[in-house]
Amino acid sequence: MSRFAATRTVMVFEEPLPVEAGTKMGVDLRVCAATGVIVATPRIADGLEGPARTAALRQLLDEAMAAHHIARPVLWYYTPMMVPVARHVAAAAVVYDCMDELANFRFAPPELTTLERELFASADVVFTGGHTLYEAKKGLHGNIHPFPSSVDTAHFAKARALPADRNRDRPRLGFFGVIDERMDLALISRVVAARPEWDFELVGPIAKIAPEDLPQHPNLTYPGQKAYDELPGCLARWDVALMPFAINESTRFISPTKTPEYLAAGRPVVSTPVRDVIRHYGDLQAVRIAATAEEFVAGCDTMLALKGDADPAWLAEIDTALSTLSWDQTQLRMAALVDAAARKRGTSSPTAAAAPTRWPSIRRSHYDALIVGAGFAGSVLAERLASEGKHVLLIDRRPHIGGNAFDKLDEAGVLIHQYGPHIFHTNSADIFDYLSRFTEWRPYEHRVLADVAGQRVPMPINRTTLNMLYGADLQSDAEAEAFLASRAEPVERIQTSEDVVVNAIGRELYETFFRGYTRKQWGLDPSELDKSVTARVPTRSNTDDRYFTDTFQAMPKHGYTRMFENMLDSPLIHIETGVEYRDVVDEVLYDRLIFTGPIDEFFDYRFGKLPYRSLRFQHETHDQEIFQPVATVNYPDEATPWTRITEYKHLTGQTHRQTSITYEYPAAEGDPYYPIPRAENQTLFKRYEALAVGRPDVTFVGRLATYRYYNMDQVVGQALAAWRRLSPVVEGVAARAATAGSAVV
Repeated sequence: MSRFAATRTVMVFEEPLPVEAGTKMGVDLRVCAATGVIVATPRIADGLEGPARTAALRQLLDEAMAAHHIARPVLWYYTPMMVPVARHVAAAAVVYDCMDELANFRFAPPELTTLERELFASADVVFTGGHTLYEAKKGLHGNIHPFPSSVDTAHFAKARALPADRNRDRPRLGFFGVIDERMDLALISRVVAARPEWDFELVGPIAKIAPEDLPQHPNLTYPGQKAYDELPGCLARWDVALMPFAINESTRFISPTKTPEYLAAGRPVVSTPVRDVIRHYGDLQAVRIAATAEEFVAGCDTMLALKGDADPAWLAEIDTALSTLSWDQTQLRMAALVDAAARKRGTSSPTAAAAPTRWPSIRRSHYDALIVGAGFAGSVLAERLASEGKHVLLIDRRPHIGGNAFDKLDEAGVLIHQYGPHIFHTNSADIFDYLSRFTEWRPYEHRVLADVAGQRVPMPINRTTLNMLYGADLQSDAEAEAFLASRAEPVERIQTSEDVVVNAIGRELYETFFRGYTRKQWGLDPSELDKSVTARVPTRSNTDDRYFTDTFQAMPKHGYTRMFENMLDSPLIHIETGVEYRDVVDEVLYDRLIFTGPIDEFFDYRFGKLPYRSLRFQHETHDQEIFQPVATVNYPDEATPWTRITEYKHLTGQTHRQTSITYEYPAAEGDPYYPIPRAENQTLFKRYEALAVGRPDVTFVGRLATYRYYNMDQVVGQALAAWRRLSPVVEGVAARAATAGSAVV
């Protein structure tokens, strides 16, 4: 902007500061003596938020422009958050200088995405801070241009001529810039700890990170923020310069401004694999790319050796690479594009700023939380947030609430579970008490029989099962334990589901009860599955034929759907079903996003799809009161295509002259039900989990969002825990520091 100010009037409208007590709101105006840029600093009442804040800033912008007789300016936006403040200004042209994917930053305002869409619609020309960001945004505008970071070579080259610190005999490595959530703090800590004989400096202001969360080591210092003129002096003290950025959503489009500045100072650079660092500087001898702490340390070793090399060839290579970079050239190219845009706008009818998105009248314009998924996780969180007075928009792609627990009356009037049987059980009094607010209970203890060798025997295997199968007469727990032990085949190293069962009860019982059922359920042999699959099913030496032994076992007296309806019966909860998340997320303003859907889908399957098993349900009604003696009968034989048949009247206690049943057929395709427990799948999930960590603005909760199989009570417990963590965040969202940016007019 200082270069634009040489020939034009430039005003920078800064982020507001609180007005001093006892004084009126206003705008401080000063002219920078060195550049001629007019700096306008609005001062507004502390705590002013929402429309009142926007109105105050709009008025102060008008006052600042009037004070300097500015009319029909070029509106130059660095952030969409200033659109509500300046959209009323009649502009000669509108420029969006998009330096980063701001929506990925920690504490990014939820309305930012909607405002950016408006800004793209109203802008005459768009600049991006690098090629990676350009590639991501180029489809959004017809006049968009990449401008990678340039460098004031002469300024930073001063470091080459400054004397070295002769009072030290240890290597010193450093970084300057904002120290925030984009830094890989774990990597920094490991690198510093690995080389106690080196000194490290991280120079710059600390933002969005608590000081106590910063790495602390005797050989690591934080000198604080330095003025621009002091940076060459910092570089002169260093042997190697560092780019220790985390690789996540907030750094995906980062512009490597520091890299050319470091290189201009004659300092080799070690960087994590930031895309545009690799693109523009990765081939230079003086740049090392390192993805891990070990690689980073090795890269520093290499660069320290290069710094001490008497051969200046690497410096000559740097100078050649930087020779084409110039802020003067960047400004000239930008000016030509802006002038062309202004001429085009001037020869056509004035273009008004795009109107904000309009929502259906039944929606609010703003919600404290947008929750994706109306199953247990989403509904519990919606209810808890509403209980605190928060406005919640709860959406689901299915045409109903309740998720997989949804139940309904079928055509015969029998209450069935649309997505297979859901039997509630828990050992947690807190969870049971919480759900008891929304339903009465029908005591119910689930029993399962297995159809084996022409008999129906209790499952899990117990003493009765053994006596029926083998014609035995086992009378005590000890006799049953001895019988099972005699058939057990010890496995030296238990790794798979097959190992678990064979080790406990032997191959014969394993093949009878587990192998065929597991192959059908998972599409894999138990020898290919994690041991957790069969470890969930116990083997008993007593005659307890209950499937579960939890303290609390019951069914919602009037069904799960009624329970969900009671849970969500609040004027603060707005529910929309049969809608897709991506069709809604950009159409509403919200402070917090809670996502309970598949985590790989949220990140557009960046690393490929997470594997799931699905289910197909065949519902039938029979003209008889009872179809089978218990609610569920399992079919372990691999030749039988279904895994189990469930009769719902056992679960619900409903009296009806007819009965309804469901056959379950496992499937490879369809809705995701069960994460497939294999090591490589967990490895893939961990990559998505790392992306989720980089999105602190989103809460991921539930089975699909955390790629784990949970019982219903576990999902409720996870949601309640998420609510307890989330409440302070939602309360404090109005105090975000990054709610506004700067516009140049």
